[in-house]
Amino acid sequence: MIALIDYGIGNLRSVEKALAAVGAEVQLTSAPEVIRAADRVVLPGVGAFGDGMAGLRQRGLEAVIETVLQEGKALLGICLGMQLLFEVSYELGEHRGLGLLPGEVRKFERGDLKVPQTGWNQVRAEKDSPLLSGLAPNSYAYFNHSYYCEPANREDILASSEYGVRYAAVVGRGRLYGVQFHPEKSQAVGLQILRNFVERG
Repeated sequence: MIALIDYGIGNLRSVEKALAAVGAEVQLTSAPEVIRAADRVVLPGVGAFGDGMAGLRQRGLEAVIETVLQEGKALLGICLGMQLLFEVSYELGEHRGLGLLPGEVRKFERGDLKVPQTGWNQVRAEKDSPLLSGLAPNSYAYFNHSYYCEPANREDILASSEYGVRYAAVVGRGRLYGVQFHPEKSQAVGLQILRNFVERG
C-alpha cells in the first residue's frame, strides 16, 4: 500500500490516479498511523514552500516522515514535495525544510527566461537508479516551477535538466527520492518512473 500524503496542497487526485494506473493500491491520507503502516510513501505538492511546510507541521507529519525513512521505507517527493526534502528555501522569505537532504531551494534568475518554467524539458540521467530504470536517454518530462533544488552533495543528483542553469531534476539517497517535474503529467515517461517507484523503489 502506498500512502499519498494529504497536507492541504493541491494536485493530489491526479497523482492518485497515476499511481493507480501503474497498479498501486493508494490511500490518500494525513493520518500518521496510516502513513507509518504504508509500504511506500509519496509526498506530492504544488504551491509555495512555506505553505507546504506549514501544512506538514499543522498535521504533525514532520516526525512521521522521518520515522518512515528510519524504518527503511521508500519515499518519493514530487515537485514541491521534492523541494521540501531540502534544508531551506528562499521562496517568499526564508523557510526551513525537512532537512532530509542537504541543500537549498533557489529561484531561477529571470534574464531572458520565462519564470515559472512551464512545459516539457529533457531529463538527463547522471547515474544509475532503480527510479530511472527503462527510460530512454534524455527523455522529456513536464515541469512547472519557479524554484529549483541545489543539493550540497552532487552524489544526491540522479538526473539533471537545464533552464538557464543546470539543476537537479531527480534526486535520491538510499530509498529517498525526489522528482522536480510532474510524473502524473509526463505521459509514458512519468508512468514509468511511478511504476519503478512502486515496484523497485
